[in-house]
Amino acid sequence: MSAITTDIPVTARSGWTRTQWAGAAILMLIVAFALLAPILFPADPLRQSLRNILGGPDAVSPLGYDHLGRSLTARLAAALRLSLWIAAAAVVTSAVLGMAVGVLAAWRGGWVDRLAALLADSFLALPGLLMVLIVSAIVPSTPLAFWIGLTLVLWIEYFRLTRATVSRLIVAPGVQASRLLGFGPVYIFRRHLWPELAPMLLTVAAFGAATAIMTIAALGFVSVGMRPPTPELGLMMVEMLPYYREAPMALLTPVLATFLTLLGLNLIAGGRRA
Repeated sequence: MSAITTDIPVTARSGWTRTQWAGAAILMLIVAFALLAPILFPADPLRQSLRNILGGPDAVSPLGYDHLGRSLTARLAAALRLSLWIAAAAVVTSAVLGMAVGVLAAWRGGWVDRLAALLADSFLALPGLLMVLIVSAIVPSTPLAFWIGLTLVLWIEYFRLTRATVSRLIVAPGVQASRLLGFGPVYIFRRHLWPELAPMLLTVAAFGAATAIMTIAALGFVSVGMRPPTPELGLMMVEMLPYYREAPMALLTPVLATFLTLLGLNLIAGGRRA
């Protein structure tokens, strides 16, 4: 037993791996830019200026200007805030919903479990992008529609993971002893279930946030997402694509921001298996 314990890497015993910390550092830099840019470089992301069309970097906008003379620094920060807020909201609501349904299904079993599994399979039958588009056609507000649509897509993974884990743990001797001693569901969840669920849910949350950001950018890139002049990563790529020869960095800016955000989230999610 001592030999097995010794062979476990220090990073695995202490929590996060170096890969996960690297991903967290990248993500923190992205978040810091999104939050601090409006303070350090105050500019209206919607304000146009004919004098600054495809202009280079300056003290007001270190990233230059787009084809309408709008500050790329302000627009990129606003686009990142929009995507990160929607992704964070979708991850939180889908995690709460999926975990609650998963625990209920595994705890009660029987027809409750079968009904929850049927509901999840029904949502899984629809492609994620199609689900978001259907909700967007019903809900007038695009950010709200993205939040609801992404929640309906992402909760299934939390449900399936929670259901499988709780079904295994609910018959464990420790849980059975706690139930015999009269401890309630809240204590059992906090003491026995949550320590097992938390590391796995972190991985699913990071992948879910990456999926949400990629979905928002993809729909914006094909012009069915956010509407102009709203700053959004995919929409910024489409707007600057015809001017890639005159201002290549203006096109690469939202591309690199999207890439680094997804890289950070995927390093956090995949680092535990490294």
